[in-house]
Amino acid sequence: MAKQLWKPGTMLYPVPAVLVTSHHAGRENVLTVSWTGTICTEPPMLSISLRPQRFSYGLIAASREFVVNIPTASMVRAVDFCGVKSGAEVDKFNALGLVKSKARMVRAPLIAQCPLAIECTVEDIVKLGSHHLFISRVVAVHADEALIDKKGRFHLERAGLLCYNHGHYCRTSKPIAKFGFSVKRRKR
Repeated sequence: MAKQLWKPGTMLYPVPAVLVTSHHAGRENVLTVSWTGTICTEPPMLSISLRPQRFSYGLIAASREFVVNIPTASMVRAVDFCGVKSGAEVDKFNALGLVKSKARMVRAPLIAQCPLAIECTVEDIVKLGSHHLFISRVVAVHADEALIDKKGRFHLERAGLLCYNHGHYCRTSKPIAKFGFSVKRRKR
């Protein structure tokens, strides 16, 4: 297959589409973030990248905390709305009927409709250019009990998550293999 050189602004896709909640000085907001990911397992850490012009940027930079809420594909309208509307102009929680739930370790709210929520505290902010990288420690994780089986195993694949793929929202598909399958010994 021939490869075509493409412009440098093209990024790695697909990416998660998450709802990040923040709180500072009596103001709360939720915004869509696609530039996020796990960056360390011990200690558990993740990052988000935001433009400094975003309303939530100021809330997160001042409070040094936020929550990454993992939405389902059924929440695609909320995900899109939170990515294009500013919290400085509209209360997105009320406009979308998003139910706030109290976090355990941070002041930013959880979104009750999301099957997974990750509370974070900011360790560092790295100014990269158009976006600043918030390097953050995971301080609590909330998972919908329906995604945990009787043996205590977590089944996020049952949640019906979505991702963002170069201008489009997509459902994540069914698992096709389990990690390590390529080297696992077959039973005789």
